[in-house]
Amino acid sequence: MRASRGVRVAVPWRVSFEDARRIALTKAAWIRRTMAHVERARGRCRESVLAAEALDRRASRAVLAGRLDALAREHGFVPGRLSVRRQGTLWGSASRTGRIQLNALLAVVPPDLADYVILHELVHTRVRGHGRAFWSEMERRMPDARRRQTRLREYSLALF
Repeated sequence: MRASRGVRVAVPWRVSFEDARRIALTKAAWIRRTMAHVERARGRCRESVLAAEALDRRASRAVLAGRLDALAREHGFVPGRLSVRRQGTLWGSASRTGRIQLNALLAVVPPDLADYVILHELVHTRVRGHGRAFWSEMERRMPDARRRQTRLREYSLALF
């Protein structure tokens, strides 16, 4: 994983370089604050950032498959096929058919946060969306789910 250098500005093709530069300059204070926040997150999550650099996807899959099986049994779920990939911005997803996709980086975050993501996707095999019914089911099974979700955001900043 490489540290980012500078800022990338994405604009529609018809926007000139000068217009993009001008817009970015108006957001300079926000950009500096955000970059500082990301660097602080990387510092707090340093061990995970270092582990992500040496991540072995097969080993990651073995760890995550074990946790998926354990959590599914504990909570009465029957998941479909598991796919483990290193995704760009998602921790996981679940299809309507029960297929679970997990980000390989979950193997390097604290186990309680990986369990949160795995259970989150298992609940999605029964409850679509993130409405009241989903969060009610999630918090019934994991009372501190919202707190874990907040902690996971630090790792999102550090690892993606």
